[in-house]
Amino acid sequence: MPVTRIIAVACLTLLGAAFATPSGVARSDETPAKAAAPAVHCEEAIVSPVSGDAQCVRPMGAPVDPPPPRPRRVTPAAFDFELEDVTPAASFLGQTTSGADVMDKVSDEARRMLAASGDFVLVDVSHVDAEPVRAHTLRRCDGCQARIARELGADEALVGVVRRVTQTDYYVVVQFSDAETGKVIDQQEANFAGGPDGWASGVRMLLKHQVLEPLESR
Repeated sequence: MPVTRIIAVACLTLLGAAFATPSGVARSDETPAKAAAPAVHCEEAIVSPVSGDAQCVRPMGAPVDPPPPRPRRVTPAAFDFELEDVTPAASFLGQTTSGADVMDKVSDEARRMLAASGDFVLVDVSHVDAEPVRAHTLRRCDGCQARIARELGADEALVGVVRRVTQTDYYVVVQFSDAETGKVIDQQEANFAGGPDGWASGVRMLLKHQVLEPLESR
């Protein structure tokens, strides 16, 4: 009996040694631990002006921490564009040679461009009853557009003018002024060739290249 007991202990010892795992060596049913990936830092991010969410574009998809500040969205009162017709024909007749429907298209295109950019949230001006707004004389009301814009809750006033100098030559002028102080923030002007059917296109080109693109590069 004593001999049998010794053999059993010896067998158990051998079995334990066979199943023991040496230190530092992974067992076949274990997954070796992976080394931590190096941290990736975002070098360039863009921010949605609507949601304020940031997305890394270089390298694509990298975490943005901390997120860039949300860009400021301007809330202008974009008044209807005004026509200043200084052509010889208008001077002779004593009245403009273009219809109001043309200027409506110009104003609509300007508002569409500003709203689509995402940098502007337009304040409704359709119910303003002030005389300079109804008579389309804001361009010469001595800064009254700022007061009207402030009363509407806007932070800026936008006055646009199409100045027709010949039947096929015109200027587009846009002026942004601070609603609180009346100070001119930005004023842009460009000369174009073409008749009334092309005025909306001229306004679109000026806003795109002289107002919106400079905002994007800031």
